Amino acid sequence: MKNIRDTPLAVAIDFETTGIVPGHPDEPWQIGMVKVSHGKVVETEYFESLFKIGDRPFNYKAPGNHHRIRNQLKQAPEFVHQLMEIMPWLLGHPLIAHNISVEKKIINHALPIHQSGPWIDTLTLSRIAYPDLKSHTLSDLLDLLQLTEKIRTACPGRAPHDALYDAVGCAFLFEHLIHLAGWEQVSVEHLSNAHPEHFFAERNQRTSRRPRQNYRD
Repeated sequence: MKNIRDTPLAVAIDFETTGIVPGHPDEPWQIGMVKVSHGKVVETEYFESLFKIGDRPFNYKAPGNHHRIRNQLKQAPEFVHQLMEIMPWLLGHPLIAHNISVEKKIINHALPIHQSGPWIDTLTLSRIAYPDLKSHTLSDLLDLLQLTEKIRTACPGRAPHDALYDAVGCAFLFEHLIHLAGWEQVSVEHLSNAHPEHFFAERNQRTSRRPRQNYRD
């Protein structure tokens, strides 16, 4: 099994979507991706794009600045027309996301005959590393781990729920996690199959509130 720090390429990815509205599917309107090589974020290797969204409504809870750029979204390329450019980023190496369900669903639907992944979920990993936190949202974790300023420097002018900002934030969170003490030899397979339930049963037995940093599969 290959050590994640020996993996030459992984990609952190984030989609921003419309949310589900009666009569309309959940559609991606923005993608952000950044490369991770040998366990380190490659800030200069990134991809971002808006996708065409017509006059359909957004779910009122859908985050992001979509309401400010509706005219840009009407003129952006359609997601399906961007797939040829996006595919090299998606296939043949690990994909990293914070709560992988949305990203995995979109990619598997768009590329049904291709095998994406393995998928690594930083939400799951953060729950393993820091099980006593009240919140494991990406923004809260970046603030707690003092990574937010690093993200702002890498993505000037961006904010949470911008797809590139969140992809870069996910990548730096991943970099932080795999460099914790006890995670030195963790493999791609272990990370993609990780389950926090193995650790939650022990929470009541611990008296210390220090983050649990030793990885166990």
